[in-house]
Amino acid sequence: MHIHPFRALYPIFERIASPEEFCANAKHAFLDYQREGLLKQSEKEAIFIYQIQTAHRTHIGIVAANDIEDFHVGKVVKHERTLSEREQRQQELLLRWGAILKPVLLTFPPVSELSAWLHQFSLNHVPLLHVSFAEERQEHQIWAVEQADHIAYLQHLFVQKVPKVYIADGHHRTTTLVLLREKQDQYPDMDFGRLFCAYFASDQLNILDYNRVVEGLNGRTPEHFFHHLGQLCVVEPIANPRKPRHKYEMKMLFRNCWYRLRWRSELIQYAQQHNPLPAMLDVWLLNEFILHRLLGIHDVRTDTRITYVEGSKGLKGIRKAVGEHPERIGFALHPVSFEDMIRIADEGEVLPPKSTYFEPRMKSGILIKPLRRS
Repeated sequence: MHIHPFRALYPIFERIASPEEFCANAKHAFLDYQREGLLKQSEKEAIFIYQIQTAHRTHIGIVAANDIEDFHVGKVVKHERTLSEREQRQQELLLRWGAILKPVLLTFPPVSELSAWLHQFSLNHVPLLHVSFAEERQEHQIWAVEQADHIAYLQHLFVQKVPKVYIADGHHRTTTLVLLREKQDQYPDMDFGRLFCAYFASDQLNILDYNRVVEGLNGRTPEHFFHHLGQLCVVEPIANPRKPRHKYEMKMLFRNCWYRLRWRSELIQYAQQHNPLPAMLDVWLLNEFILHRLLGIHDVRTDTRITYVEGSKGLKGIRKAVGEHPERIGFALHPVSFEDMIRIADEGEVLPPKSTYFEPRMKSGILIKPLRRS
């Protein structure tokens, strides 16, 4: 991987009453923030250390620019399909802003030398930014690595130790910049040659579940639905539900009752012969055998009967989305493992839509990469 320093824009939080509101509105108010003098640019090019402290743990990584050529040669690996209409909207926004407001989140197997260096640097240097997000109980700290020898060391580590990275969040931002690079001649005042990236090793990320709420029983009675469901899964009513602890286990909410679902072994054996992916995923089993064959959902990317619930919202998020509706069903899934994700990505395949939810989530507008040439 070829990473590079850059001059970042960042907020002057001393002038900002609410960091939460600032970041939440960044996509809509970025140009206003610039006019109001709420942003400043780093004096020197730097690679930035980014640390997020949550109520449960600390995540640390770096933010840098990345040669877009690394995407073309397969060093930046995707695992989702992108939609052309979203890419078009992203292009319009990037051109209007003249900047990228949020880095693409990339992950890779841990590198012990990098982890040790980041920890030591953060202990011995004063952060450029320290901002609290009270509602989420998060502390974000950013250090600027400006010394030439430090930058060279980080660049060397990535060339030698990180042969490829995997997109955890930001597929559309990545492909949008790739498309703009092809139009570089039309925008001589812009530079689309480098991706804006946050690199967090896999041991610095949490892969959470991405859950589903489905509207309607496809014309079936509840009895008929449970009869067919029982042919696919072992169905067990439970009084005190928890998130699934194992692969091939789900939790289901229907009419205020929770159930544990475990895929039958004979179905898994059958599925292994028909699975198009190089790894068996609970989300693929759910999509194929329950959503498609039982509930009549033929395209999970476009069917409006599906609501997706981020794993960070827990079972409460599923319960809220199901509500009191008599024909809404909530499904809680076990998270996709990092190993299964990279196995699928390395084979050039893509995961089903909304399969993974990564934490920590980067905030829009804290570090910004300008696109306009200075």
